[in-house]
Amino acid sequence: MRLFVALLPPPAVRAELAALAGPLSGVRWSPEANLHLTLRFIGEVSPEMLGDFETALAGVRVEPFVLPVSGIGVFPSRGPAKVLWVGTGHGHTRLHQLRKQVDEALLAVDPALEVRSFHAHFTLGRMAEPGDPKALAKFTAHHASFEAPPFRVAEFSLMASEFQPAGPPAYRIVRTFSLAR
Repeated sequence: MRLFVALLPPPAVRAELAALAGPLSGVRWSPEANLHLTLRFIGEVSPEMLGDFETALAGVRVEPFVLPVSGIGVFPSRGPAKVLWVGTGHGHTRLHQLRKQVDEALLAVDPALEVRSFHAHFTLGRMAEPGDPKALAKFTAHHASFEAPPFRVAEFSLMASEFQPAGPPAYRIVRTFSLAR
């Protein structure tokens, strides 16, 4: 089972993010149903470990908060772009507290998990091919001031990613955890 921890935006925010999709050479747009903010990628997990991860995540506590959704960019910042994203504003304290607690909970279960830097974002699309860098730059410049409605974060979810024979993976909620007691 391939797992990750995510924030799921409300339908209105997903719709605004999905509305950015348009004709842009080389981009495979994320389906609206798949739009999320990954707090932590876990990877392949044996069914025996699933309960341990769920127990650890159940202990995560951060005050609920409002998350802004704004800005657009690409990863990596240099060289050919691979990911087109929308951000959440910089330095959101509670979001980073949540990420830190999720990391600590998961690493307590499996210290071998890879630790990566965190840049909060919603993946709009991935580059299926090199595409046209000028068109991508024009697209990001045109949408540089993009904002979707901020939303209240009161929970996070443990998700499973299931590969499909064709098309993008299907995401399934394994369990949702409330931030407050």
